[in-house]
Amino acid sequence: MERVVGTVVRGLRGPIINTGDSIEQIVVDTVLTASEVEGFTIQDKDIITITESIVARAQGNYARIDHIAKDVQSKFGDDTIGVIFPILSRNRFAINLRGIAKGAKKIVLMLSYPSDEVGNHLVDLDLLDEKGVNPWTDVLTEQQFREFFGHNKHTFTGVDYIDYYKSLVEEYGVECEVIFSNNPKTILDYTKSVLTCDIHTRFRTKKILKANGGEKIYSLDNILSESVDGSGYNENYGLLGSNKATEESVKLFPRNCQPVVDQIQEVLKEKTGKTVEVMIYGDGAFKDPVGKIWELADPVVSPAYTAGLEGTPNEVKLKYLADNNFANLKGEELKKAISEFIKNKESDLVGQMEAQGTTPRRLTDLIGSLSDLTSGSGDKGTPFIYIQGYFDNYTK
Repeated sequence: MERVVGTVVRGLRGPIINTGDSIEQIVVDTVLTASEVEGFTIQDKDIITITESIVARAQGNYARIDHIAKDVQSKFGDDTIGVIFPILSRNRFAINLRGIAKGAKKIVLMLSYPSDEVGNHLVDLDLLDEKGVNPWTDVLTEQQFREFFGHNKHTFTGVDYIDYYKSLVEEYGVECEVIFSNNPKTILDYTKSVLTCDIHTRFRTKKILKANGGEKIYSLDNILSESVDGSGYNENYGLLGSNKATEESVKLFPRNCQPVVDQIQEVLKEKTGKTVEVMIYGDGAFKDPVGKIWELADPVVSPAYTAGLEGTPNEVKLKYLADNNFANLKGEELKKAISEFIKNKESDLVGQMEAQGTTPRRLTDLIGSLSDLTSGSGDKGTPFIYIQGYFDNYTK
């Protein structure tokens, strides 16, 4: 019988992961057990994805705010620290800010507006227009911001992040001045020592600051890029990609991930004879149309993946073929013509009309989004995602 199902995505339940667990063995056992219980057959080009959180948990990649504070103190001494462009997140940044504050004497906190880098809004864009405020040129003090916009709470969390972040700093007896600007150079009017907390624009921000008189310029990937007093660390991303563990600690982005995915692929090959692609994923790269939040708060979607997941899709648009190339055909003739076109398509369709409208994103970013949406961020309990048929097309 002809296949009537294409891609199948399964969230696989596994044990709660603790420090020291063999994540490789747990993944292999989970996949093999799920295959047996659910009755699916492991095939070449299947994909198993693993959320970064449980890899970091197995590695024990944690740090306390005291570790953050000591690293901050070693880099900035007693200087006033400009902490600029943080995202507005209790989970992602609040505990980091505790550690930064604990290692500082005074902080000038510079927030971007109307939203942070990933779309969390401090104020509605329409309200800026109404008040005649230009976020690209206007620098606002905390008092001016309140006079214009009052107190606004986050759409989903119900938190006033201005008050919340300021309170976290002042909790440690540290003076905190809050300003609002989208221009990195603004902070240099207050201090030449800056910790830039943006994620995807950090290299540009640091370049601008250094070119305009900044002296001690660091970004979050420079904090805990090596162990402090036995703490966890990430040599590539530092505090980027970290999450709240407790009120006093964070779980860092996992490190040394490539051997993990390679070993899982190797063991599954030994046990099944099939080559399954493997990747570790963090945030998916998608945007919420209501809250306007872009999900990608991790530095990358995937810190490691096997070789078969390199590249971008090379696909044609079926509706384009049906409406244009084969508009005079119907039924079985149309199906046959489209199938033949797909079988004989070129290996690189970039620029061709038949490929317009297909998603020009990396496979790992697409699969990471699919995985993140499947596993969710709450209590589904499925940190492993098993994907079949992803590389199939209409002819298979």
